[in-house]
Amino acid sequence: MRKILNTAHIYMIIGVVSGLYSRELTKAEDFTGDTQLDVVHTHVLALGMLFFLIVLVLEKQFTLTSSALFGWFFWIYNIGLAVTVGMMTLHGTLTVLGHSSGEAIAMVAGLGHILLTAGLILLFVTLGKRLQPAPAPGSDAAPDPDPAAPLPAPAP
Repeated sequence: MRKILNTAHIYMIIGVVSGLYSRELTKAEDFTGDTQLDVVHTHVLALGMLFFLIVLVLEKQFTLTSSALFGWFFWIYNIGLAVTVGMMTLHGTLTVLGHSSGEAIAMVAGLGHILLTAGLILLFVTLGKRLQPAPAPGSDAAPDPDPAAPLPAPAP
């Protein structure tokens, strides 16, 4: 759980720094147009910090890290987010500096999006494996007790 919290914290720092970078670079270059730098910090905060805070809650509830697929999800998603945000930052910086970005940047950004998608699929598969199956209709099996429900008082 600590690794998930630390990941969210790192993305919070990167998100704040990327917002500062965008503001200072556009101000230094007297740039007034639209650029991808404007949305980098939002992407990092939403897809990084907030996303991993949600994963932290899911970990607490379903113990996702006990699944072998969780490690695959964690690294593929993080690599995908790093590639995507890196290409957005590069493209935005080139725009502010008055240079065009080549087709290669768009292709690498696409690869980052593919990795993000693969990571999300792995997260959903992991979550699906950690959910308890519902009892079959008409079966006598009682549902699992609610883990958040208070325990009954011991008999005197």
